[in-house]
Amino acid sequence: MVEGAFFFLMTTPLLCETVTGRSMAELLAGRDAATTGDMVELRLDGLRDLDVAGALHGRRVPVVVTCRPAWEGGLFSGTEEERCAILSRAFELGAEFVDVEWRACQGGSGGSAHTGVGELVRCNPARAVVSSHDFAGVPADLEDRVLAMRATGAGTVKVAVTAGRLTDTLRLKNIARGGPTVAVGMGDVGVPTRLLAGRYGSRWTYAGDAVAPGQIPARRMVEDYGFRRVGDSTQIFGVVSTRALSSLSPVMHNAAFAAAGVDAAYVPLTVHEFDDFITFADEMGIDGVSVTIPFKLDALRVAASRDDVSQRVGAANTLRRRGHGWDASNTDVEGFLAPLGTVLPGPMKGLRAAVLGGGGSARAVVAGLTALGVTVTVHARRTEQSREIARTFGVDAGRFPPEPGSWDLLVNCTPLGSAGRRHESPMPVAALDGRLVYDLTYGPGESALVRDARSAGCATLDGLPMLVAQAERQFEWWTGRAPVPGVMEAAARRSNQCG
Repeated sequence: MVEGAFFFLMTTPLLCETVTGRSMAELLAGRDAATTGDMVELRLDGLRDLDVAGALHGRRVPVVVTCRPAWEGGLFSGTEEERCAILSRAFELGAEFVDVEWRACQGGSGGSAHTGVGELVRCNPARAVVSSHDFAGVPADLEDRVLAMRATGAGTVKVAVTAGRLTDTLRLKNIARGGPTVAVGMGDVGVPTRLLAGRYGSRWTYAGDAVAPGQIPARRMVEDYGFRRVGDSTQIFGVVSTRALSSLSPVMHNAAFAAAGVDAAYVPLTVHEFDDFITFADEMGIDGVSVTIPFKLDALRVAASRDDVSQRVGAANTLRRRGHGWDASNTDVEGFLAPLGTVLPGPMKGLRAAVLGGGGSARAVVAGLTALGVTVTVHARRTEQSREIARTFGVDAGRFPPEPGSWDLLVNCTPLGSAGRRHESPMPVAALDGRLVYDLTYGPGESALVRDARSAGCATLDGLPMLVAQAERQFEWWTGRAPVPGVMEAAARRSNQCG
């Protein structure tokens, strides 16, 4: 293919892989290894042996050339004259797109302004990408800023902001209506702007190995998150959590959607206040979500309709849209009991269970165990939580942690042991003297609780089987059909091993 002779049929957003390096050798290796996306962003800032011609020669896909200055979050520390010469050379050599900072065009850079940067845009409007980055938040004058950026004549305007709330990203959706735009919400909260780029009106979006905050490798965007499957009619589901990016739910559900031929995608939705999610979901048309700690009580609160299980538990882990409201369900109870029966076969009546935690998961566990006639005691760090659950289900509340000899089955419903906290255990080793320890957390390797319990001679069960079982029931509730057998478990185990 002749360099510079790339053409775009802009029907869906493209995927641009960002590559960088300390040397030309590293940059070219990254460029040639970037085979998942449709484009490559060549970050020339930070190279100690920069060769613009060498960076462009032999490219197989369109490129965006970027030389980001330090004052805009990049690594280039030279003068604006030097940087302008680099960008000019990229234009001369036929780079499909060249990223030019709006502040430089306005003469408002942190370094010495250079009027030649603005001239480059005027001379090459179709290939110029005028960009603005805010690493502190969303600027109050975002809309006026975008109008000024469009006034430069650039063919594409790129805006990257740091989203603190999901609703912050909605302003990005609005600015795309004015012309060709790349709209990016940086950070964990902004990840939906990358995965659902078409819903935000983006011409393309960026993937990479965390070159920018919130970036995800291109292969994960395509394989784990179903980036290429998202169209105008695609249903959107997600997981609502304070740590959504560590969840295996997107991997499982996207694998199940693909296997079943369902036009749907499932994305991580990082939230810190549940009402932020509700506003976002209404605007974006989210069709359903899985809900994790600490929002399961909130999920029940907002529901217009509740199934019998969620009503009894007093918490919901699943929502689906119905008109302008939400239906609530709780698949945690069935999900919890399904693997338990394989480890403790036969009647469980009279078994003594200690349940650790006071949130929505603990409520589901207590509901499931009491239905089987198990004698349950709830142990939470916050005494009022354990007492409230005990009153609701007619069980006992005990001290945290439970004393040795007081239980046959121990169920951990606390976050201790979850991804990023695998080394933390809610129980002292000396108190692990029962029959079975069931740790609802999951993550790469064994949790400290599972490891200690196994060493103490207890049978053990981690949270992955429950995660899969409850997710299979969510899928069926949303779609009206069962997932292809084994697909969700295989996806979860593969991803969990990769960490």
